[in-house]
Amino acid sequence: MDFIRTQRHRGTGHEVEDLPDGPALAAWVALCGPVAPMPGCVVPSPIVQDARVLREAVYDLLSTARAGRPLSSAPPSARDRVNAAAARTIPVPGLDDRGDLRWYANDAVTGTLALVARDALDLVTSPMLDRVRECADPDCNALFLDASRPGSRRWCSMDACGNRAKKQRRRAISS
Repeated sequence: MDFIRTQRHRGTGHEVEDLPDGPALAAWVALCGPVAPMPGCVVPSPIVQDARVLREAVYDLLSTARAGRPLSSAPPSARDRVNAAAARTIPVPGLDDRGDLRWYANDAVTGTLALVARDALDLVTSPMLDRVRECADPDCNALFLDASRPGSRRWCSMDACGNRAKKQRRRAISS
């Protein structure tokens, strides 16, 4: 879900691309992936473009599944793209010389994208799909996984969208 949120404010007319270039993708992988890219790693433009295409393919699969349509009705290019990314080599765990768990990958970026694709395939075919929600903030539209016990979460982030909604409601009441 964090990966598809790298396209913020989707469909609002003021979308924000969080993966405009190689350094941004490397930073995202360092933050969200199990293996950080090597210092000074240069992510080529075709890999960045590939990552953005994967993100949109994952979004298309989630949208199809959330709408209750069979996944076979998702755009074939989306299915093919996610399947191809999921087939790539993923990071693997191992114990280092001190006995600590470490993750290893030949290519941290494509390995992390393979994990994202596999997670997307798991999600769209699992009961957890019913917990994927769209943020109630009409200026956000982010999808998030509602892991709250009652399953009634409304905002992608209480710190951002939820707080903004509460402030607007308070202003409307006091006006």
